[in-house]
Amino acid sequence: MSRPRLRTVLLAAALALGAATTTVPAAAAAPLSRPGPFTEPGFAAGCPWHRYGEGEQPPWWLAFTDPLCVEYSKRDITVDNGGALRFLLAEPSRIAASLLTCHYYQRDHWSVQSTTGAVPWVAWDGQYWWDRTGRRAGVRLADFRIDGVRVGIGDAVAALRPRFPDLADALAAYGTASGESGLTTELPFDLRCALGG
Repeated sequence: MSRPRLRTVLLAAALALGAATTTVPAAAAAPLSRPGPFTEPGFAAGCPWHRYGEGEQPPWWLAFTDPLCVEYSKRDITVDNGGALRFLLAEPSRIAASLLTCHYYQRDHWSVQSTTGAVPWVAWDGQYWWDRTGRRAGVRLADFRIDGVRVGIGDAVAALRPRFPDLADALAAYGTASGESGLTTELPFDLRCALGG
């Protein structure tokens, strides 16, 4: 792999993890232990899913649902047809819906491009969850692409393994597939969820 390509892969992998962690609440910003591989939350199997289309805002009452599992389509983030504006207008209510719940799981499908049908500048499928009662959170990005090329932690692992095997092994905990990265981490104690959970 060429040096420019390696830098692109490493940058894309870092962006993938960075984008994912912006969805986890502020309490997750100070993990208490070393992160591990992505795992599904324990409450996921019995959680009913609420699904919303492009630019669709969830109803206000969803903020009082616990556990809350939502899936959002964000594939029409475009410059020319108002898709980016619809996305921006829907995001505040989508974020607000997640703030009160102690058990939250979101899946979303992202695609940012100049116009509908164009090769996306960036695209991925995300999974983000927290269990404030169990003090755990996880993020995972799959099928991460930049200008149609799959990139992710797995690509960085493959590129680094021949010359830096120890670093490759450390990164492999966050994903080994092309276009994929993820982690599960510990959350700080949350008194509200500990008392009510």
